[in-house]
Amino acid sequence: MPDFHNPAAFLLLFIIPLLYILRKAGVFTRLTLFSTISDWGGKTFEWDVKRRRIFSMISTVFVFIGFVLVVLALAEPVRYKQERVYTSRGTDIMFVLDVSPSMAARDIAGNRRIDAAKQAVQKLVSENSGASFGLVTMAGEAAVIVPPTVDHPLFVNRLNEVQIGSLGDGTALGTGLCTAVYHLSSSSAPKKCIVLVTDGENNAGAIHPETAAELAARNNITIYTLGIGTEGSVPIDYIDPKTGKNYSGYLNSTFDTASLRQISLAGGGRCFEVRSLTDLSLALSVISRNESTVQSYHSKTTGVELYENLLLAACICFIASWVIKRLYLQEPV
Repeated sequence: MPDFHNPAAFLLLFIIPLLYILRKAGVFTRLTLFSTISDWGGKTFEWDVKRRRIFSMISTVFVFIGFVLVVLALAEPVRYKQERVYTSRGTDIMFVLDVSPSMAARDIAGNRRIDAAKQAVQKLVSENSGASFGLVTMAGEAAVIVPPTVDHPLFVNRLNEVQIGSLGDGTALGTGLCTAVYHLSSSSAPKKCIVLVTDGENNAGAIHPETAAELAARNNITIYTLGIGTEGSVPIDYIDPKTGKNYSGYLNSTFDTASLRQISLAGGGRCFEVRSLTDLSLALSVISRNESTVQSYHSKTTGVELYENLLLAACICFIASWVIKRLYLQEPV
């Protein structure tokens, strides 16, 4: 429920019944001239009274609504909301997301693997307002997209911009994990973890994934691995961001989570097999629960001014009324 900084503006609403009373008293009665329009001996001009009355009423309703909206805007409405301001550090969670072409396979409830992963990650971010999130993309090589940050809208925007094939072909798991470890090793967060989301085995890069996992363990960083995808022939489609060429067809998906289990074991975490959206949500829920920390915070009240939106809506109502009166009914305004 919004609050109003200038409630005295509501007194202007009494203008509406006042105008009605004055009009009934004949103060605003229009001068009316009656005339018959017809050819000599011809058909008398027929006036579509019913339709004109309906549109005239609609026009009047638009004016009424517009006036009420203007009064509401003059009352300066403000909607208040409570925000948490954290005074202590939360968990640092770094996602390592596979962007190799095979992540374009559509076998997660009809969604591409990468799109399903993005949706689940966004849900996890929305449920952990005090945590810091970072993103590393990985294929034939790895790149940091977002270092760990509490700016969740920035993280989500950059996540949505990630494209299949932006880092070539291949799956350099070790390189991606080492990149994430590098950005978490100096963090002072009470808990730090890496969430690796991939559908393949390590076949690129100069760093072995288990070596990267051991390095993470030495820096108190937990590694969770999510093997996403199903086996068999699955449809695949994506547009190469470098060439603009559209690739579509079928992928013969073979999946082995043994290497991912070894990575998570060396990193002190868990491996999850993701075959559906339910599996994906469950895995991220377990990770969120395991990596949650107790944070101190205070509440902050912020106000959002609403008058601009109300004035815009009022203008739309007045314009709609003018269009009906002037262009359809062809009445002077």
